[in-house]
Amino acid sequence: MKTVLVTAFEPFGGETINPSWEAVRALEGKAIGGARIVARQLPVVFSDVLGVLYAAMDEVEPDLILSVGQAGGRSDITVERIGINVDDARIADNAGQQPVDEPIVADGPAGYFSTLPIKAIVAAVRAAGIPASVSQTAGTFTCNRVMYGLLHRLHSQGNRVRGGFVHIPYLPEQAAQHLGAPSMARDHVMQALEIAIRVSLETETDLKVGGGATH
Repeated sequence: MKTVLVTAFEPFGGETINPSWEAVRALEGKAIGGARIVARQLPVVFSDVLGVLYAAMDEVEPDLILSVGQAGGRSDITVERIGINVDDARIADNAGQQPVDEPIVADGPAGYFSTLPIKAIVAAVRAAGIPASVSQTAGTFTCNRVMYGLLHRLHSQGNRVRGGFVHIPYLPEQAAQHLGAPSMARDHVMQALEIAIRVSLETETDLKVGGGATH
C-alpha cells in the first residue's frame, strides 16, 4: 500500500488552535485512494520546521506529500502554485524569530512550482460543492518556507515523489473572534483534503484550464 504524508502546523499568532492540524490529524491512519495516511504536526518556528519535515519524510518514506496551513482571511481551499525562496516574516514565529528578506536556501532558485495536479484538485473540490481556487502566493511565513523547502528537497532527489501545499480558512470558532472573517467547517476541509489526496494519486497530467489571477 502506498503512503501519503500529510503535514500541518501548530497554533500561532495568538490562536489557540490551527485549523490545518485539526483537519489533518483526523486523517491519520485513514485509507484514501488506496494509500495510508500519516499525519505529522510541524512547529511554527523558522529554524526548526524544515528539520522536522525532513525527519518525517525520512521516517515515513511517502509516495506523496501534502502540506497544509492556515490562511486566516481566505474564504476557500487554496491550492498553492509556487513556493518562493524568501523568509519575510510580518509577525514573529512561536520562538520569537522574525527573519526579514532572508533566503530559505542560499543560492537556491527563486521558486519551485508544485508538482501536484493543482487545477485538477481545484476542479474536483469545486465539483464536491466546496469553494476552491489556485493561489499564486503561499506568503512569506513558515507555510511558504515549508512549501519551498519541501519542493527543494524533492527536486534534489529527482522528483520521484510529488508534493505541494494547500491553504485553508479559519474554522468557525476562530472566525467568531475575528469580526467579518470567513471560515469553513472542519468536515468540509477534511473532505477537500481527501479529494486533493485522491486526485493527486490518480492524476498524472494536470488539467489545462484557467486558474490565474489579474492581480
